[in-house]
Amino acid sequence: MTSDVLQALNLLKSKKWIDLTHTFDHNSPHFFMFKSAQIKTLFSHADGFLAQEFCFPSQYGTHIDAPIHFVPNTRYLHELELHELVLPLIVIDQSQRAQRDPNFSLSKEDVIAFEQEHGQIEAGSFVALRTDWSKRWPSQSAMENKDVDGNNQIPGWGMDALQFLFEDRKIKAIGHETFDTDSAKEFRKNQALKGEYYVLEQDTYQIELMTNLDKLPTKGAVIFNIVAKPNQASGFPVRSFAILP
Repeated sequence: MTSDVLQALNLLKSKKWIDLTHTFDHNSPHFFMFKSAQIKTLFSHADGFLAQEFCFPSQYGTHIDAPIHFVPNTRYLHELELHELVLPLIVIDQSQRAQRDPNFSLSKEDVIAFEQEHGQIEAGSFVALRTDWSKRWPSQSAMENKDVDGNNQIPGWGMDALQFLFEDRKIKAIGHETFDTDSAKEFRKNQALKGEYYVLEQDTYQIELMTNLDKLPTKGAVIFNIVAKPNQASGFPVRSFAILP
């Protein structure tokens, strides 16, 4: 007799799976304060087996940020519970807006307008902000999108939208296709990543530098954020994927 769990697995395997993760190497775009990844071959097949050494910042490629990344005395990556890493997925599409205005910050009013069209955002959801910024990968300059004065022009989450989602809608986590939670314009204005601090202050995580959000439905999919378990890490490259309804 097939167990309920195996029946559920067979159902999931019959669905479409979408990888939300960039591959990365030493040439991949990354936060400007970090060094590029270094990948070294330790042993080759001529030695009998292939083994490599990887050196990269904890926030590199598509990655997960644990609360401790910004907020002292909070949880490290290894302290996140497994059930937190698998969530219902909602995608807020702002891709056309990002083409017109790469400096926008998603507002509470934008979220309310989304709900008027798609229904209220359910508690416990993972909410991803789609901007199609990931289509600029793997170009560092395209991801940074500097203006004539050398300032990054990158969209992001507004603080009022984040507060509404976490405090009123009781969502669990967020994700986006850009380097940071905050828009580059807000970062320059505040000289701080206030939105990112706020998210991690909720004792939860976020996923940055996501891809393939354009292949997802607005609602109905489930996201899996599979990650290694280094001890006392602030974050790590993640393998995020979604199963479509």
